[in-house]
Formats: sequence, C-alpha cells, structure tokens
Amino acid sequence: MGLSNCIISIRLMRAKLSVTILQYRGFILFLTFLFYTAYHLSRKPISIVKSQLHRNCSTVVKPADLNITDNDTWCDWAPFDQNNYQSLFGYLDNSFLVAYAIGMFISGIFGERLPLRYYLSFGMLMSGLFTCLFGLGFYLNIHSLGYYAFIQVMNGLMQTTGWPAVVACVGNWFGKGKRGFIMGVWNSHTSVGNILGSLIAGVYVSSAWGMSFIVPGLIIASTGILCFFFLVEKPEDVSCTPPQHHGNEESGETEPLLQNSSHIDRTVNGAITTESVEVIEEHTEAISFCGALCIPGVVEFSLCLLFAKLVSYTFLYWLPLYISNVAHFKAKEAGDMSTLFDVGGIVGGIMAGLVSDYTGGRATTCCVMLLGAAPMLFLYNYIGQRSLGTTIGMLLLCGGLVNGPYALITTAVSADLGTHESLRGNSRALSTVTAIIDGTGSIGAALGPLLAGIISPTGWNNVFYMLISADVLACLVRNITLFNDITIQQGFWPLLLIPVMF
Repeated sequence: MGLSNCIISIRLMRAKLSVTILQYRGFILFLTFLFYTAYHLSRKPISIVKSQLHRNCSTVVKPADLNITDNDTWCDWAPFDQNNYQSLFGYLDNSFLVAYAIGMFISGIFGERLPLRYYLSFGMLMSGLFTCLFGLGFYLNIHSLGYYAFIQVMNGLMQTTGWPAVVACVGNWFGKGKRGFIMGVWNSHTSVGNILGSLIAGVYVSSAWGMSFIVPGLIIASTGILCFFFLVEKPEDVSCTPPQHHGNEESGETEPLLQNSSHIDRTVNGAITTESVEVIEEHTEAISFCGALCIPGVVEFSLCLLFAKLVSYTFLYWLPLYISNVAHFKAKEAGDMSTLFDVGGIVGGIMAGLVSDYTGGRATTCCVMLLGAAPMLFLYNYIGQRSLGTTIGMLLLCGGLVNGPYALITTAVSADLGTHESLRGNSRALSTVTAIIDGTGSIGAALGPLLAGIISPTGWNNVFYMLISADVLACLVRNITLFNDITIQQGFWPLLLIPVMF
C-alpha cells in the first residue's frame, strides 16, 4: 500500500511538472509571437503610404479654395512629387534595410550577453518612438528627405533587437523534435504582422497618412512594456530543465524534471529503481563571431537566405505600389489586396516546417519550394491581373512558395544550427548564429527594394526577372553545397568540376 502511494505520488509530481513546463512553453510562444508581430506591423506602413505620397493627381478632386500651379503634382507630398519618386522611395527603403543588415550582425553579439527581457523591451520602445516620429512628419509638415531617411536608419537599427532575441528565447524552451512544425506555426507572426500593419495603415492612409505610422508605433511600444514585465527567458529561471537538443529528446520533451537533477526514478515490475543520468556542464562564455561562422551550414544557409529574403522583402515594400500601378487600385485597396501574399506566406511557412520535420530534409524542402516559386512569379506577372480570382489565387500561391523557405531558414534552420552538436556544452550560440544568418539575409533584403527602385522605371517585367533570378540563385547556392558534400563522400570528386564548367 505504501509503495503504491509512493508510485502514485511520483507520477502526480511528474504530471504537475509536465503541465507546468507546457504552460510556460505556450505562454512563451504566445508572447514572442505577439512581440515579433508588432515588429513587422510597424515596418509595413511605408509600403502602404507610398501610393499616397505620390498619386495620379488628375484623378483627384481639387478643393475649390486651393490655388495650384501644377496640375500633375498638386496632391503629392514633397519631395516625392518629382519624376524620380521611385528612386526616392528606394532610398527610404534602403536607409532602413542597410541599417538593419549592419545592425543585425552586432545585435546577435549583444543578445548573447545582455538579458533578453531588457534587450527586447528597449528595442520595442525605441522602434515605437521612431515609427511615431515618421508619422509626425505629416502633422509637422516636414518635407525633408533627410529627416525621413534618418528616421528609417534609426528604426532599422532598433528593429535588429527583435529577431535574434525572440529566436533565442524560443530555442531556450523547445528541443529539436518538432521544431520545424512549431516554428513554422510560430513564424506566421511575420505574415500576421504584415497583414495587420497593412490593414491598420490602410484605415488612415487616404485621410491622414501620419496615423498610419503613429498607431503601429504605439502598438509596438506597448508590447515592449509587456515584455519587460512578463517575459521568462529560460526554463532555468523558473526551476525547469532545459530541453534536449541532441540525441533522444522525447523524454526531455515529455518528462520535465527540476533542474540539476542527477538521477531519475523509474518503476519496473512494481519496484522503484534509480538511474543516474549524465549531467552536461555547459560553458557560460558566449561563442565568438568567427566561431559561429565555423559551424557547418551557417555560411551556406546564410547565402541562401540572402537571395530568398531579397525576393520576400521586394514584395513587402513594393507589392502595394505594383498592384496600384498595374491593376489601377486605390491605395487602400492595393494595400488590402497585398495582404493575400502574406496569407499565403502563413500556409507556406507551416507546410515547410511540417514537411521538413517529416522528411528530415530542411535544405531539400527549401530548394523544392524555391524552384516552384520561380515559374509562379513569372506567371503572376503575366496573368496575375487578368481577373480578381486569378489575382487572389496567384498572390496566395506566390506568397506560400516565396515565404516558405524564408520562414524555414530564419526559424528552424537557425535554431538547429545554433544548437548544433558541434556546440555541445555551449548553449550560448543561438542568438549569434541567428543574427549571422538573418544579417546576411538582410543584405538581400536591402538589395531587393533598391534594385526594384532602380529597375522599375524600365518596366515591371524587368523587376520580376530580377526576382526570378534571385530565387534560382538561392536554390543553386544550397544545391551546390549539397552536391559537393555528396560527391566527396561517394568519391566522385571529378564531378566537382561540373559547376565550374557551367
């Protein structure tokens, strides 16, 4: 009787601990999802407002008491009222994106060494401030390109606090078992943020575009306050065992124990036995930048993300303007229609995570989706605007194929590499690895909108040719690496000359 009660007590204790860590994990997923939704929500307004800053004034009703001298540009917002307005929009995009790309490499280093709760809170509060300052330009009647470019640079630097920190936080709480699916669902915050940002900015864009920035700025600042009070960075902070990142992690995922336990109790034929488990002592020193680069796969996936993110961010910043110019939608309607691309991105990210978990092939999943995206982009440019149904279907399909690989690399792949088996004994690499991969990708994110601004005056067809080329290059970068690995392992080293010959 006493033995049975003891067994029941042990099982109840384990069940209680399991529920506790599951509750914490759910809470952390929800919080970090909310945080990065706010980050992307505050980035989106610029793409919606572009079509309001430079309009076709011949279709706008003139106020009766307005004395105008130029019928073509009277309704535009200077300095975007000139023929080079697309280049100016490109400068604004790149002011943000270049600062973001440079800052991302530094951000990961800080993220490994500073408390994530403080780091995220500071970043969100400052991002909110600079987003609001951009919107205040409307009410203060500011027409200086330098002012808006400076705000974009500062906002880009502040936004780099988000991604390495939230991925590191989620990686601290979840093992590798279902990481692709979990992070595929979780990474939908990117598309949800884009959708909400488009809808919120669209409400104000035609009446007072300044509010299209101020409202998202206040939202991200509010989430920064939530982060300061409620974020739990690591399981150790609440006396739970961190997840296993290597080997058989099922027990680590389903039977969380109190931290620092060096043995576990098991019941065998009614008898309680004690088994010792290996306790791995982890180094507390954060990994260096060069050390993170040496992790197998980091450089290859970083270059792959560079081209994948080039495509994704070109759509993020230019799709509403493309729809407005080609399909002749109004600013709000074009913004609303562009959200379908992000809806497709949600489904694509989840499917990429599921497939990669099932097959175990993260790289293969990325390559297949990238190869599928190239012809879909070609078709969207040529037939995407023929009817409303075609537009909706093509936007959903392109969004899934373009954002699926991007989502997989920035989440599950980054977390896998940041907890790579070569790092066993050092858990403080996740933020740095994530920053290197996303920072390299952000170079592509800066190049995409810049090239779109330069190429678009020559025709939208050329912009899509550039995007298709980037998708193919993203696939080739990863495929050549896989091809080389296979040929070396199989002894077919002469085949390595084939990529060089072509």
